[in-house]
Amino acid sequence: MKKDNKIYIIKGKDIIKMTMDILNLMNPLEGRSKDILIGIKPNLVCVSRASEGATTHPEIVEGIIQYLKQSGYDNIIVLESSWVGANTEDAADYCGYTELCRKHDIPFINIKQTDSTEHNVGGLKVQVSKYVEKLDYLINVPLIKGHCQTGITCALKNMKGLIPDAEKRRYHTLGLHKPIAYLNTVIKQDLIIADAICPDPYFEEGGRPKQMDMIAGAFDPVLMDCYAAEVLGYEPFDIKYIKLAWELGVGKIKDDDTEIIKIGDIKDTEKVQQKEKKYLKLVLEDNACSACYSSLVTAMERLNAEGLTEKLVDEISIGQGYRGAGGTVGIGDCTAGFERNIAGCPPKSEDIYNFLRAIAESNESGEP
Repeated sequence: MKKDNKIYIIKGKDIIKMTMDILNLMNPLEGRSKDILIGIKPNLVCVSRASEGATTHPEIVEGIIQYLKQSGYDNIIVLESSWVGANTEDAADYCGYTELCRKHDIPFINIKQTDSTEHNVGGLKVQVSKYVEKLDYLINVPLIKGHCQTGITCALKNMKGLIPDAEKRRYHTLGLHKPIAYLNTVIKQDLIIADAICPDPYFEEGGRPKQMDMIAGAFDPVLMDCYAAEVLGYEPFDIKYIKLAWELGVGKIKDDDTEIIKIGDIKDTEKVQQKEKKYLKLVLEDNACSACYSSLVTAMERLNAEGLTEKLVDEISIGQGYRGAGGTVGIGDCTAGFERNIAGCPPKSEDIYNFLRAIAESNESGEP
């Protein structure tokens, strides 16, 4: 069976050893020149520890680097950009990547500071960092975790870190799924090593980690995302961009011919089913950027735990689709014309929490 129809799974506690063990079994660089430029793309979406379930564990990237160097590959870079509103250098520092790259004398490339190239894919214009064009081999190191708008994020969606911030905003106006799928016809992933050590099964900014102690490997991003969807309690085609990417020929879907290779004592695939958050039915979202929407979700979760979401009688609007519009309660600069609005692009979760808490308490007391 071909390598691109296999999913490799390992569980354990020693993350560096797990990473090297799975790579030794996969033998990803067989026959490749030792001079190739290898790019490692983690997920540093925001300034958050890997233990919170939002960012890639640096130990996995450490294991990849050790494996590459032991195999004779020294031309390596790490490249990434955080989501809109977050500082990539701050995330790299806080998450241990600045020190990791310094230790191994590897450049860390902040994609936000690079120029981009425009590609036309089926009539859709796609901007991609020029740095991607320099790579001979791309190792994607995403998380298997939830996402507040697309359901999941893993291999396919992690490529958004290789585009400019303006392009990230535009993707939200296009509905995310189509541009994510089309982006992956431009960027070719050669290897995926997915972090499922303690992912947040609900939202991409973390804070609700579920201990799984697992790493998964594959050569096909569509196949990996099919597996990630199942881990998170979805059918693969529940996630629209997986189906679109498959239809565009980006990769293969998981089927009866897919071989699951389990390293160590692993039985059935562990799943972390998401629970419905009924209070989110109050939210009217129209092309909201992930950072903004995520801040709102985190604030709403806190309010719900305090029994205050039931006091919010007005629907809450958020997203670029509300620019120039009017309404009652709005989140972020895009809803500046609303009667009640919290400014920011994106606003901080703490500020949204205080803003909505004041509204809930005024509704409870009958204040105007």
